[in-house]
Amino acid sequence: MSPNHIFGPVLSRRLGLSLGVDLIPFKTCSYDCVYCECGHTTDKTITRQEFFPAEEVMAELRGVLASLPHLDTITLAGSGEPTLSLSLGPVIAFVKRDYPDYRLSVLTNGSLMTNAGVREELLFADRVIPTLTSVFQPTFERIHRPHPSLRIEAIIDGFIRFRKMYEGALWLEVFIIPGVNTTDAELEGLKAACEQINPDLVQLNTLDRPPAEAWVMAATDAELERVCDVIGRTGIEVVGRKHPVSRTTRSIMDATDLIRATLARRPSTVKDLVQTTGLSGGGVIKILGMLERNGEVASQRGARGVFYAITPGKNN
Repeated sequence: MSPNHIFGPVLSRRLGLSLGVDLIPFKTCSYDCVYCECGHTTDKTITRQEFFPAEEVMAELRGVLASLPHLDTITLAGSGEPTLSLSLGPVIAFVKRDYPDYRLSVLTNGSLMTNAGVREELLFADRVIPTLTSVFQPTFERIHRPHPSLRIEAIIDGFIRFRKMYEGALWLEVFIIPGVNTTDAELEGLKAACEQINPDLVQLNTLDRPPAEAWVMAATDAELERVCDVIGRTGIEVVGRKHPVSRTTRSIMDATDLIRATLARRPSTVKDLVQTTGLSGGGVIKILGMLERNGEVASQRGARGVFYAITPGKNN
């Protein structure tokens, strides 16, 4: 039987070979981002709760890590905002206590880093990667459609406070949407914020998969280069559009479940699935055909080709 809260390992553009841990139900988030590859948020909240018992997640991790698989990182991520889970701290502490040889990363939108308790829990992760798109409230609201109580000034202040305490690697994702956060004023604001936050690395990212809103477009290489020129060339990288070269991975799931789990979290092309899962092209196509016939997945054409995603209503 496949785990409910663990997925992969898959090859990440940013993190390498990553074992994912999902602490929250599908699309439970404090944002409803226009660029989100997982679709629209169905439960917009800033209330932290234990969505799944921490011990349940830990038991699954014990089963997976018992064989000491090769991993570049264990990543708390998934299809919503992981810091909403009260299991966050216990799971981080468990991994670092029982499996200290593994690096632990947290992908977060950063909205709950205004909360001192969340900042305290994140201190024990090896790498924390929050997102920043604008320093201006109207732009912040246009891009993220956040919970109405959230203010970008307070979120940035949370990042700054966390940086002063944190001894691990703080990577700041800056997501670029042409025509929205690419004006001179927007970029100068982002530059000033990056200088205040002082992350170890700024990662420029842009649209790579079909977004929640069709009007969102990917930035061109030239546009991303301009952003680099404004923000500064030191400690900044553009997240590669060339996906990592596939290497064989021994998945904790059978091939069909691995593809289901991957598509439940992000739309993917056949090439994406081959590269991230380590499965053969023929095997991926065969499984996708079966899932399409069963009505479990649907396809749509995007900028990089045909993307497959779990049919709405089919997520567990």
